[in-house]
Amino acid sequence: MDLVLNNIPFLLKGAYYTLQITLVSMVFGFFIALIVAIARLKGNRLFRGLAQGYVSIIRGTPILVQIFIVYYGLPDYGIKFGPLTAAYISLSINIGAYLSETFRGAILSVSKGQTEAALSLGLTPWQTMRKVVLPQAARVAIPPMGNTFIGMLKETSLVSVVTVTELLRSAQLLMAQYYVAMPFYIAIALMYWVMSMIFSNILDRIERKLSKAY
Repeated sequence: MDLVLNNIPFLLKGAYYTLQITLVSMVFGFFIALIVAIARLKGNRLFRGLAQGYVSIIRGTPILVQIFIVYYGLPDYGIKFGPLTAAYISLSINIGAYLSETFRGAILSVSKGQTEAALSLGLTPWQTMRKVVLPQAARVAIPPMGNTFIGMLKETSLVSVVTVTELLRSAQLLMAQYYVAMPFYIAIALMYWVMSMIFSNILDRIERKLSKAY
């Protein structure tokens, strides 16, 4: 236990990188997902096909393989990223595919009557989407989006394979230094759990506020 307490600052630094990777990936993944969802619902045949192909490929392949492709595969073609950038890119692309299905389902849950009413009042299709459809779809999307967010928080541990010193990698370095594993595994498990619970509570509050608003 003393080993863990003495190395808490090092583990907290790893937790900081875990949170940073999660938040950055979720932000970029959010915009990717929104574009893909709208493309699948409102785009022409080409855009629908491209969006559907993207979702199918990303959801049908392991995230670890995607990380390897971005970090180890792309340099074969002269495209090289640092470990942290590769983590951002691969996780953003992955989360974008999963969130796009969440957004698509949420948008479809809004009745067509409301869309028709907004258009009849003179709103453009984009204004209708932005002012009528998306606010209501957000209320439906928040719960599954929260689950995806927490899942991504835990999946950041996979970027340790490309030497990003997030929480798991930090613990591995300490294990190699002290030749002991269990205390550090327990410590990081608790840290992941605490972070997950904090975000769950935040998302629950957001969901309640949206429920009251609509």
